[in-house]
Amino acid sequence: MPSTVKQESSSPAGKASTNKQNKNDVGSSSPPRFRSWVLIAALALGVFSKWSTQQSTGYAVCSMSNNIYTVDAANPTVQCIVVRDTRIADVGQLADVKARWHQQTASPAFSFQLSWSLYFWQSSFKVIFVDPDSVVLPGLADAHAHILEYGAMKLNVDLSGCTSKQEALERLDNYVKSHTDLLNDPSYWIQGMGWDQNLWSPPEFPRADDFDTHPLLRGRRINLVHVDCHAAWVSNRVLQLIGHLPERVEGGEIIRDDSGKPTGILVDKATSLVPLPPLSKEEMSQYFDRAMRDALSVGLTSIHDASTELDVIELYKEYAESKKLPLRLYLMGYVESNEYWGNQIPRLVNYGLGQRLNLRSIKLFADGMLSSFGAALLEPYTDNPSTNGFMRTQPEILADLVSQFHADGWQVNIHCTGDRANHAVLDIFENVFSGSNITESRPRIEHAQIMTLDDLERVGRLGVIPSVQPTYATNDMWYAERRLGPERIKGACAYRTLLETSQTGVLPLSSDFPVGGINPLLGFYAAVTRLSISGQSPHGPQGWYPNERLTRAQALKGMTLDAAYASFSESTLGSLTVGKQADFIVLDRDIMTVPASEILETKVVATVIDGEVAYGSL
Repeated sequence: MPSTVKQESSSPAGKASTNKQNKNDVGSSSPPRFRSWVLIAALALGVFSKWSTQQSTGYAVCSMSNNIYTVDAANPTVQCIVVRDTRIADVGQLADVKARWHQQTASPAFSFQLSWSLYFWQSSFKVIFVDPDSVVLPGLADAHAHILEYGAMKLNVDLSGCTSKQEALERLDNYVKSHTDLLNDPSYWIQGMGWDQNLWSPPEFPRADDFDTHPLLRGRRINLVHVDCHAAWVSNRVLQLIGHLPERVEGGEIIRDDSGKPTGILVDKATSLVPLPPLSKEEMSQYFDRAMRDALSVGLTSIHDASTELDVIELYKEYAESKKLPLRLYLMGYVESNEYWGNQIPRLVNYGLGQRLNLRSIKLFADGMLSSFGAALLEPYTDNPSTNGFMRTQPEILADLVSQFHADGWQVNIHCTGDRANHAVLDIFENVFSGSNITESRPRIEHAQIMTLDDLERVGRLGVIPSVQPTYATNDMWYAERRLGPERIKGACAYRTLLETSQTGVLPLSSDFPVGGINPLLGFYAAVTRLSISGQSPHGPQGWYPNERLTRAQALKGMTLDAAYASFSESTLGSLTVGKQADFIVLDRDIMTVPASEILETKVVATVIDGEVAYGSL
């Protein structure tokens, strides 16, 4: 069994009193009635002092436009929320909230009853009014992301958005010129991420030889990760460092030219051949800090870190033990092994200061990604009939691992992109979870991007949680039909269908950042419009396969309450409900009603976690 670490808040034990009664007190000359009144007064003052201290942390946030969306079906919109300590203490209309919180009855904390009630006016209770155009929402969650990878992309070479191979090489050139340590020492590794050949014309993989056309890059150690995080473009110098390359890589691919020579593109498990230096603790901390800063600025209060390795788990634990994590982290532990490894990672429940760290789930990989031809398909790719992708982990190995992780009490989350991978994993889930209460286990399919129509129905019937990324639809829509064909595309990015067939009505949304942008409103916009950020799609202004659009209410629930459900935290997170943690955000406009074209212009005014402002101001 994996070790279980559970840390819950508790009040520090008070010191036992060592004061003994002075014998001279016995013969006190004070009259008994006087002493009683002094005692009563002292107790009353003590009650008032204790009460006022407890109440001083309370405040209300109110919208006179009723623009507080709670994602609570019992109270969908309210005028005010009340925060006390770290939780939502009340919701309702302003007049009701003021009546309940501006005047309080103090309950005497002693055994005898006074003959009157003690009423105190809470002068420290603050009412904060947001701008009439602003909106208050529950804190947003990203149900599938890669924290350190995002920080690494931002602090190394960011190639996202490059529209040509030449632009990518020029960015690389400029990066080397601006870093004298790299410029003067060719033994340094140059690392970057974000290139996507699907944005180029022609949409072909680059080659190691491309680096040698630039004098500053020739002969250097270069490793550039694809935007999907499942492929790498490496230099000839790196290929030399690898040495002998195997003919085949189980669960991956070495792309070769017609003569059999490696081109410099490594896919999925083949990327592990690159002899990269391990990240230092300082580098990991820098990447983490950058990701946290950016996440808070866009309104994220919770992140599900998808595939957290052992050294990163230890980093997060140290952060949680020494200071509060900036936001809530739900980790999917990961070890690269085909043998059971659930006993190698700790089980963390509400861990650390502020109880913001949780690790009760694991991540497995079934296949790769559509953009780099690694998604496992039942039939060959329409635009590349020589392959139908590959299973990164064979079904029989996955079945054994899922059975063991389930028996050991872990939530099982599996990366599945292609229809073959999704079909195989649904077969496994149907077998392993048969006869058990699946709502207790909550297995997840991460991405669920391409499914047969039968499997779209089956995932819902089984109660499996599909964890999806709306920007996959809008990023891939320009080439997806060319890659899959007119029939198979009907089961791609079918978010509305997945939600409608779900027996739990749950569809957690995420970005997979840095694959997608970290701003959750990019996903919200993509989910409700299925348009590019410029308002376009292959099917016109109504969006790509518009019947699969989500409503704004469904999209908001997907990145709040549904994400909380997918991490077993729906009783404490995901909605502005009395008793839940006071995690909420303030936006400068109402994304539930503004024209869709304005959604991406929205700015975060404040991000609040546990009732404390983590970004911006109230």
